[in-house]
Amino acid sequence: MTAATASPAFPRRVVQAAVAMLAAVLLLIGGLRLTGWSPAVEPGRVVGERSLRFSDRPDGSVAVMDADSGMLLSVMSGEQGFLRGVLRSLARDRRQQGVGAEPPYTLRLHEDGRFVIEDPRTGTRIDLASFGPDNAAVFLRWMPSSTLSGVIKP
Repeated sequence: MTAATASPAFPRRVVQAAVAMLAAVLLLIGGLRLTGWSPAVEPGRVVGERSLRFSDRPDGSVAVMDADSGMLLSVMSGEQGFLRGVLRSLARDRRQQGVGAEPPYTLRLHEDGRFVIEDPRTGTRIDLASFGPDNAAVFLRWMPSSTLSGVIKP
């Protein structure tokens, strides 16, 4: 048998079916994303929340303020990799949607232990607890201590 008469490795129908199935899956996923559907499970009831503003200071530190009272909660200096990474992600979404830096972000603690920071203006929500307890603690320090009992376990 010569190379010209050799049978193909896969029958043509099998290849066509695989391509059609792949195209259908991609169209389905694309359609679900356009509708806003997400397989993510919604967190439980909110047991505590706080509105925060973050601002960069000339010395490179980050000021954290309670958005309701205007009280300075802390000044974060040094590398602060996780904090800066989360804030960069939120700021990028705001730039893409034309939202300024002034509106506050919301920290929310849920009864099921989920801990998120949300941008009410863009709808962006980052589950801080999914990055581990040490990283979540960077933001957890700004939650009122009365909301932590019974939800956060030492």
